[in-house]
Amino acid sequence: MNSSRGRMKVVKDKRLEELKKFDTPTITNVVATYPEKDCCLGLYHPWHGKWYTNQDLKCMYPELGRTVGYAVTCTYGLPDNHFNRLKFADVLRAVDKMKKPVVLVVKQNFPEEIKGICGLLGGNMMTALKSVGVVGVISDGPSRDIDEIRPLGMQYMLTGVTAGHGKFALQSINTAVEVCGMAVSPGEIIHMDENGAVKFPSQYMDEVISRAEKLQAVERKRQELMRKTDDVEEIIKIMSGIYD
Repeated sequence: MNSSRGRMKVVKDKRLEELKKFDTPTITNVVATYPEKDCCLGLYHPWHGKWYTNQDLKCMYPELGRTVGYAVTCTYGLPDNHFNRLKFADVLRAVDKMKKPVVLVVKQNFPEEIKGICGLLGGNMMTALKSVGVVGVISDGPSRDIDEIRPLGMQYMLTGVTAGHGKFALQSINTAVEVCGMAVSPGEIIHMDENGAVKFPSQYMDEVISRAEKLQAVERKRQELMRKTDDVEEIIKIMSGIYD
């Protein structure tokens, strides 16, 4: 009965596959980069909206390409004897309840002297996450088992890698978190590739796809024209209006 319900829930929105036609910078362009332009929704302040990740986040498997999913969030930190009710099983249950596919966003709430040496998620946890519908993980700390996880085909975006860890504990599930400059709430759409990650509310999917298609067509045409000439004035004319 449970496995039957699980299979019924995995009904993927075709729009998520459409979003993978575009790289993450294109998605940022239509979400908020150029609010003064018609191609842009202007959902956030371009610099201060906390809607995309900073340079601290590294893509572990750039060869996997673009990954898109609904956000599930969790926070890990040091064990606290006064709060120990949450377990990894609860993360799996939260993923199971979310629309699929899922991108798990993991906040590492550790002291600075520990955060850099905590290889939080490994092969066992990632395999379990894969089985319940996670297609990618973003975390503002390191992890481990990079070679073991690679065959799973899950995108993995971290600040780095480290070989070990001590005892850790789950502090929260599906609360708002900030990871490498990006503030994420459960259920938001995450789009990520080797350039980083961007988020936006799921109700804007149709508009993001439509504007991305138009922007991509314009940029392809523009770059095609520039490749056909070496005349500097002609190139300047072709580029007119982009960065004015």
